[in-house]
Amino acid sequence: MAKKRAEAVYALFRASLLAGIAVAAVLLPVAMLGGLSAKAGFEALEELSAEVVDTDPPLTSYVYADDGETLISLFYDEFRREVELDEVAPVMRQAMVAAEDNRFYQHNGVDYRGIVRAAVANQASGSATGQGASTITMQYVRGALQLNADSIREVMDASEDTMGRKIREARLAMAVEEQLTKDEILERYLNQAYFGHNAYGIFAAAHVYFSKHPSELNLEESSLLAGLVKAPSSFDPFTDGQQAALDRRTWVLNRMVKMDYISRSEATEITGVPIELTRSEVPNSCIDPDGWSNEYGFFCDYVRLWFRQQEAFGDTPDERERNLRQGGYTVITSLNLDTHESAQKHLTKRKGYNSQRAFGAVVMEPGTGRIKALGINRKYAYDRSENGPHSNPYSSGNGNYPNTVNPLLGGGSSRGYQAGSTFKIFTLLAALDSGYDLGYTIGSPHQVATSFASAPGPATCGGVWCPSNANPEMAGSRNMWSGFGMSVNTYFAQLIDRVGADKTVEMAERMGLTWHTEVDEFYASEERRAGWGPFTLGVSDAQPIELTNVYNTVNGKGQLCEPLPVQRIIDSRGQDVEAASPKCHQAIDEDVALAASDAGRCVTETQRSGVGCGSWGTAREVGDIVKRPVSGKTGTTDSNRASWFIGGTPQVTVGTFIADPDYIFNNVPMGELKYSRVTAAEIMRDYLKGKPVKDFKAPPYSIRLPAASSKASRSTRGLLPRSPREPRVRVDSPRSSLRTRMNQPTGIMSAKSAHWPA
Repeated sequence: MAKKRAEAVYALFRASLLAGIAVAAVLLPVAMLGGLSAKAGFEALEELSAEVVDTDPPLTSYVYADDGETLISLFYDEFRREVELDEVAPVMRQAMVAAEDNRFYQHNGVDYRGIVRAAVANQASGSATGQGASTITMQYVRGALQLNADSIREVMDASEDTMGRKIREARLAMAVEEQLTKDEILERYLNQAYFGHNAYGIFAAAHVYFSKHPSELNLEESSLLAGLVKAPSSFDPFTDGQQAALDRRTWVLNRMVKMDYISRSEATEITGVPIELTRSEVPNSCIDPDGWSNEYGFFCDYVRLWFRQQEAFGDTPDERERNLRQGGYTVITSLNLDTHESAQKHLTKRKGYNSQRAFGAVVMEPGTGRIKALGINRKYAYDRSENGPHSNPYSSGNGNYPNTVNPLLGGGSSRGYQAGSTFKIFTLLAALDSGYDLGYTIGSPHQVATSFASAPGPATCGGVWCPSNANPEMAGSRNMWSGFGMSVNTYFAQLIDRVGADKTVEMAERMGLTWHTEVDEFYASEERRAGWGPFTLGVSDAQPIELTNVYNTVNGKGQLCEPLPVQRIIDSRGQDVEAASPKCHQAIDEDVALAASDAGRCVTETQRSGVGCGSWGTAREVGDIVKRPVSGKTGTTDSNRASWFIGGTPQVTVGTFIADPDYIFNNVPMGELKYSRVTAAEIMRDYLKGKPVKDFKAPPYSIRLPAASSKASRSTRGLLPRSPREPRVRVDSPRSSLRTRMNQPTGIMSAKSAHWPA
């Protein structure tokens, strides 16, 4: 018996000695521990402690619709939102101090009594007892070092179980206490601590476990949350039984009684009461916790893709996205909820979600480039297990409908879809920009031979490109109004021959078009673009957002604005970020844009009288539905592989398309071709409801020269502009350009040449 008593006394003496050595080590200068000079040691300590004090933990970014209230999604690596200490219920602050550091307000960062107590208790039991010596300040230091780490090694060093780490942590805690008040330390700790279930900080914990703000937490909830920090997985209240969580909550309540934070009767009233949780699942990166998107998934993802391209947020796309996930931004997007609802309603009522063909819409604002809605008959989700069969007969597995995360509307790596006659806008603009006028007339038979070389194929005549019209009724003497309004292929084939394919391709680039395939890059290259005559009929691919923005620029009087999905971004310090402002420049002369808009009104038959629009427009339905001046263009590719309509008013531009993104050879049924026109008109009508009718400004007479007033002969008008004007940009004159191209080889043409209807 005496021997056992002696062994116990010796163990206690040994534990006390070790504790005393640990306390002494904490008090030693850091230099003595690392072999540095005293001055260098203290300077290093001061520098590191300042870094710890200034730690910015990763914060969640919140993304809202344009009302600033409707949450679209969150972006985070750690779900955390900082709150000030006075936003946390007092009982929650007390519970945390009681659970983690009952002498928090008495010590200077290191609890020497706690060190001795922990050493003795651990020696006696052979394991940790929950009475550890790590104070709240030391825990904050440890977390800050991990957050500031530049490598996995540094993260491990900040948490390894060694005496050196603990001593450094203690010294830093003492230094931090000299720079921050107790309340400032507690606030930082509450915002840093991990509570389980991806809830970092007290705001996230209150939300995840109780769907509350931290200011609303009661004693029962606070004692539960405070007990989680020591071991969130061990005390997880979401597990079956909840006994461990109940026991831990009781332990915290008893600690609060000992500290006189609450009475024994208050603790007894809660002890044994079943835990009641009100769990909140938190969406992340456009996906809800169950793996499904909310209804704004595609717009949300475009915000992410846009963010990756903005240099203001980092040096590389990955760094910018990391900033979105960690920077704590408040992003108020340009998404208008009513417009989104209208787009989805009209798109899905005709195609539904289970169609092989994607049916999408882009709604933009002229003058700012802001995107008001992105609609698509798809669901933004990763799970493709129950998708329909792939439309490509050479592909196995499921297709990308109804579930997909592919950026079908643009902004990512998608190649887009063949654009058809919507590309005639580039030849029209290039001609107007080069000095041609709207009344420029060309005899346009059903089929015409050009000077562009062509490989063998349906649209080849003796080695040259010779396209034909969609139907014989389009043939005749056509000017820009009627050629554009009736989408006459042979008019535009001759017009690009005279203006120059190189100038047309250059115009497309000026208007923001980019190349998404190797084939398009090949023919758009400087050395080949002059021979790319079929470009005018839309043999190239385009993403819906960028092509809609081309017409948005025309509707905006030539102001090209980068597509913009946001209207305001506020950083974690409450400062507005300049990247949310529109980025616009005058891409084309205003008169050229006004003239192009005037020609586009022939398409919808909402043009002014007496301008020679021809017998009909290819999108009369649009004018009938919107019932106000609308400019635009239809586009149907070869064999009806895609159907487009893009157009609008001075207040809005709407672009719609139908195509199969999985298999480009899957044709759109004839009866569905009109859907793109009608749906665009319905979306436009809904958007403009209640807004004043705003007409397009008329282009100047010098660029109009109505055909009805011209005395020029048809043969003359078939060769040259009737009234020479100075080019809008530095280019060859129409006469010299025509002569040069008619006497020189024009190079090769795209292998995509064929019959390209409107």
